[in-house]
Formats: sequence, structure tokens, C-alpha cells
Amino acid sequence: MKPTMGDRLFITANAGILSIIGLVTLFPLYYVFVVSFTDPQEYIDRGFVLFPQAWSTLSYQYIFSTKAFVNAIGVSGILATAGTAVSLLLTSSFAYTLSRKRLKGRRILMLLVLLTTLFQAGIIPDYLLVKELGMINSIWSLIIPVMTSGWFVLLMKGFYDSIPDALQEAATIDGCNEIGVWMRIILPLSIPSMVAFGLFFAVGYWNTFFNAMLYINDYTKWPLQMLLRNMIVDSSTSMGGSMALGNDLQLPSETIKMAAVVVATVPILMVYPFLQKHFAKGAMIGSVKE
Repeated sequence: MKPTMGDRLFITANAGILSIIGLVTLFPLYYVFVVSFTDPQEYIDRGFVLFPQAWSTLSYQYIFSTKAFVNAIGVSGILATAGTAVSLLLTSSFAYTLSRKRLKGRRILMLLVLLTTLFQAGIIPDYLLVKELGMINSIWSLIIPVMTSGWFVLLMKGFYDSIPDALQEAATIDGCNEIGVWMRIILPLSIPSMVAFGLFFAVGYWNTFFNAMLYINDYTKWPLQMLLRNMIVDSSTSMGGSMALGNDLQLPSETIKMAAVVVATVPILMVYPFLQKHFAKGAMIGSVKE
């Protein structure tokens, strides 16, 4: 059908509004990137820079020469890798267990999972539990309390419910036990959903800072986001102030912060393009049942 004048006006207005929203969304990212590469002297002289005349990597050289920043990247990397693996293992195994219709006490377990999505203990009971378990200043304090959630378990259970029972019955007839069915049949079929949930978990662990603020008192065990939070909130903390680079040149704290933000953001942005196909597919799996 030939578009009418009203259709063309709607398309034009829609494109204009979305373009404005896109520019507003991208501008902070652009500004952070530009300031991080701006020459320190130019930033000191101009203050607000959108199109720098001189580019520099001094801010990146400084943060990567700082032991605290490099150590924080390592902690975040270990946290995202180990935490994602543990969360995927726990969530997938628990969701598969709940999807087994012959499981005794299945309804009670489902009720308990649903209750966790409605009620939470709170910060103080969580802290006391972590303290009693002896996990203060341990990386496990950033993993075990948030290994999974009832919402993720229910979503993955919906995917397992969409798998035909005939596949599981055929594997059982061939001699597989429940663990064998899960590992040899279910897991290979659930790669898209595992990738999607793995991305959720990885982003959550990489961006964690609140639990680190509660449970980690040793600054050498801070994850990257915790260090970045302290740099932004308090300029007097480690790596927050202006640093002398010789020849009376001071490295502004703002360029250091922006460089740290870029370094903290890039790893996740690099992961998305490679997982986008599986992510889009896995996010929809189990949402509609035939």
C-alpha cells in the first residue's frame, strides 16, 4: 500500500524523536571517551572539551601503572568468570530439577522459590550471615549471596518445560540416569539460554560494588567497580587526585576517572557482539509454549 501523508509524517516524526533520544544516550559515552584521551594540559586550560585538539594516552598509562587498578581488574575478572560458572551450574541444575514432574515435593520447592521473589531478608541479616560464615574480605562473599535468584530459576525452568518429554524418555531407555540426561541431552540443547543467562550473570558480577562495599574491607581485594566508585565519589582516595608527571604538568583527576570508566565498560561491550545471536534466541526460549 502506498503510504499516506499521515504515514509519512508519522515516520518522519518517529525517526526524528528516536534520533534525538539516540544522541542524548550516546553523548555521555562520547564525552567520557573524548575526555579520557584528551591531552592533560588542554583539559586544564579549557575545562570542557568536546573536540580535543591534542590526544593523549597519559591517563591510561597512569591507571595501568597503578598496582591498585591492575589488581582490581584481576579481581573483577576472577569474580565474573568464577561467579558466572557457579551461577550457571546452580541455576540450570535447580531449574532442571524443578521441571521434573515426578519430583516429590516439587510444589513446595516451587512455593519456596516464589517466596524468594517476593520477600528478602534485608541488608543487616545478609551481612550477619556472611559474617557468621567467615566470608568477610573473601571473594566468595561477592558470589555466594547472589549465586542465583528465584526469577532466573523460574525463567530457565520455563525453557526446560518446553523440551519434549520424549527426548528425556528416549535417553532414559538408552540407559541414562537423571544426571546423564541433564548433561548429555538437556545441556547441549540449552546453549542459547545458557549464553543468555551467562551474560546476565557476567554483567552483574562485573558491575558489583554494593556487596563489595559491605563485605570487603581490604582495598587490595576490591573489584574494579568498587575502586571506580571511590575514585568518582572521593577525589582524595587512591588514584583520585591530580598526579604530577614531571615538568610541572599535573594529570587532572577527571581524565583519570574517565579513562577508568572506559576500561571498566569496554570488556562488557566487547562481549555483546559475539553473544548477540544466542542472547536474542535464549531470551525468548520458554516464553511461548505450543
